[in-house]
Amino acid sequence: MRFENPAAFYFIWFVPVFWLVAVLVQKAMRKKMSKVVGSRLYPFLTSSLSDRKRTAKQILQSLVILFFVFALARPQSGQSMQEIKSEGVEIMLAIDVSDSMLAEDVRPSRLEQAKTDLSRLLDRMPGNRVGVIAFAGSAAILSPLSNDPNAIKMYIESLSTNSVSSQGTSFEEALRIAVDSFKRGGVSDNDTSKVTRVILVASDGEDHEPGANEAAKKLVDQGIRIFTVAYGTEKGAPIPVKDGMGFWKANKKDRSGQTVITTVKGEALRALASSGDGAFYFATPGGDYIKKLADDLANLEKTEFEAKMAVQYEERFQWFLSIGIIIALLELFLGERRSKFLLWKGRYEVPPA
Repeated sequence: MRFENPAAFYFIWFVPVFWLVAVLVQKAMRKKMSKVVGSRLYPFLTSSLSDRKRTAKQILQSLVILFFVFALARPQSGQSMQEIKSEGVEIMLAIDVSDSMLAEDVRPSRLEQAKTDLSRLLDRMPGNRVGVIAFAGSAAILSPLSNDPNAIKMYIESLSTNSVSSQGTSFEEALRIAVDSFKRGGVSDNDTSKVTRVILVASDGEDHEPGANEAAKKLVDQGIRIFTVAYGTEKGAPIPVKDGMGFWKANKKDRSGQTVITTVKGEALRALASSGDGAFYFATPGGDYIKKLADDLANLEKTEFEAKMAVQYEERFQWFLSIGIIIALLELFLGERRSKFLLWKGRYEVPPA
């Protein structure tokens, strides 16, 4: 027997808290009623209530909580080995983390929107091996190629302008790091199959350095295709400067003291995708570009990756959940009144003949 979600056992603390609250509420109600109707009349008004039944109901309610907590912890028993095969392509996500990506012409910001979109993209293309690269003036690999989408999402969520050491926008450096990642952690080509590799660049194209298009053309010869997504608007927006708490302080200014307005450079990203034999997408609010991108990637030739053996457990939470529901129904139909109780017949009674 094992539990897939042992953190659920923290909810067991609800049981003693429940009993403490119940005792305090009962004492407070008894004190208030005695004060309103008087200490002599109160026992007559409550003579139909059974303390034993009330305690029994509270015990049943506690059991319901316990069984629901065990069900939430997902008890599992038994195990079997299962071979899991996957097929897809190798994708390196190169995400621009330069200061211009903080512009808020796309809400909440260009970078945050890119992070949200890429997480949605992962949900649409299971089976692929994906890695993450952060780049600006320099580039750094955050995650090697992996077929664990949840881990990749965590790396994407951690992206910030502090993920790299220098600012700017060097597509060429991002491409170089991506190629190194394919060589280190990718599947080797063989005579029977050739691995399809993709570099997906998410950027605003602002202040990019030259040389990327020539590098992209060389990568096509190696079987690597480049897709790009542009974030931002042609109108542009200032670059906010925030304090350590995330509150706005001012807008970024140039050396002459003028506010810097950053605009999207879609043509640069379109040219990069064209040189890399890929496709270009413009991120628009409410658009279906993520679906189109996922469809285009799904149409690429897939490769079967190495099969892995995984341990499968049988879920047993249904038993605990069912017992908890049955006890809850029993508690619902159990009243708090005595089966037989003496009615108050008034102050005087007629003596028997």
